[in-house]
Amino acid sequence: MPDPFRLDGKIAMVTGGASGIGEATVRTFSEAGARILIVDVDAARARDLAAAVPNTEVRLCDITDEHQVQTLFASITDLDILVNCAGVGMVGNVEETGMDDFKRLFRVNVEGTYLMTRAAIPLLKKVRGSVLNMGSVAGIVGVKRRFAYCSTKGAVMAMTRQLAVDYPTQIRANCIAPGTVDTPFVEGYLEKYHRHEKEKIRAELNERQPLGRLGRPDEIAKLALYICSPAADFMNGAVVPIDGGWTAA
Repeated sequence: MPDPFRLDGKIAMVTGGASGIGEATVRTFSEAGARILIVDVDAARARDLAAAVPNTEVRLCDITDEHQVQTLFASITDLDILVNCAGVGMVGNVEETGMDDFKRLFRVNVEGTYLMTRAAIPLLKKVRGSVLNMGSVAGIVGVKRRFAYCSTKGAVMAMTRQLAVDYPTQIRANCIAPGTVDTPFVEGYLEKYHRHEKEKIRAELNERQPLGRLGRPDEIAKLALYICSPAADFMNGAVVPIDGGWTAA
């Protein structure tokens, strides 16, 4: 009997694939036998990763640019899995969130996911492929001073469910909702907003999750592997928290 957690012969595309959860997903999918297209704007990191991980190729693309996305998909003929992992964040309540920042977060987190998914659907429909969106617990519960970020992740979750409803037998669409994960994304947040109190804020981030620690990128990637594998064939339209107990507390 074939291993249902293998991805042999599958082609996966991972946006934001050069770092953090995206990088861990690239590594995990490669180990499971997939061929992966690393989609990112960071050429150096993407190429270094491709040099280190078998069966990977780099596709430089700004997912917010419709022309670049169209050019990307014009270069491929087959796709089994799309993982929308690229994202940005900011700190601020509604009064602290300027229109430019609000639009920037929606442009990357929501419009980028939309553009990539819309372009991928014709290929995925041919093989009953899988769309996996990277949400966040910030789309399930409110997080203090994360007005724009929470808004975008709520939208991503709604988009996921809508895909499952619109294409119930043609594709599978699911979403992972991580808690706080130890990634360059979090390091960037600490450096930008808490440069002089990093360890204090890091301890608070750990304590916010009942397990008492941040998640690891590889833990999220293993869940991504399950959801995109044949083992999860009956899963569609699901939003799956992986948050150290945060949303249960």
